[in-house]
Amino acid sequence: MVKHLLNIEDYSVQRGDFKLEKINLSVYEKEIFAILGKSGAGKTVLLESMAGIFPPNEGVVLLNGHDVRSIPFRNRNIGFVYQDYGLFPHISVRNNIGYGLKMRGCSNKEIDEKTEHMMELFNITHIASQSPKNISGGECQRTALARALVLEPQLLLLDEPFSALDCSTKKKLYRELLKIHEKFCCTIVFVTHDFNEAQLLADRIGIILDGSLKAVVNSENLMDGVYCEEVDVFLGRK
Repeated sequence: MVKHLLNIEDYSVQRGDFKLEKINLSVYEKEIFAILGKSGAGKTVLLESMAGIFPPNEGVVLLNGHDVRSIPFRNRNIGFVYQDYGLFPHISVRNNIGYGLKMRGCSNKEIDEKTEHMMELFNITHIASQSPKNISGGECQRTALARALVLEPQLLLLDEPFSALDCSTKKKLYRELLKIHEKFCCTIVFVTHDFNEAQLLADRIGIILDGSLKAVVNSENLMDGVYCEEVDVFLGRK
């Protein structure tokens, strides 16, 4: 039996002039789920809501059956990587990766061992002492993923993780994302405006338009040519 990791129930939240309205969604354990929509549709607000960042106007986000906002942030076991990566520019790649472990009170030995392991895994050991200001976009992406995954999250949230990368780097990181999913056995939810990217990587895709979740579609159905009206609208077919 497949278990739900995350349940969003009748969730609405207001952010400035924008409103995310009456969202109902379940995300399964160990699946890759894509939130697909155009700019301004509400993708990032929905992703941040999954992490419990905003107090809702109504409804609830449940993580393992518990209101996510009732769980202390350090105990939520959620990794979050923003589109701009959110790396600390004043400390090295190595210290960026180890930062969360330090905040958890891990010993220096444990921090060193886990950080070294993640740098080897993401092939960034050669830039360990460099500042994020002096490395490439792909290296920043790998550093941000390493920083999130070193904490072994059960849920990894990625905000437009590939949008700023060139095609060659994107393809490499697509493969790395699938390897991450297999190795860490975590649930991954990522935001994208790229239909082909969502179709290639995700098990299921949520289509969001104007703050409303219009449909959740199995990727395999899309590949077989089974389209729903909301996807046709998104792609400009209607």
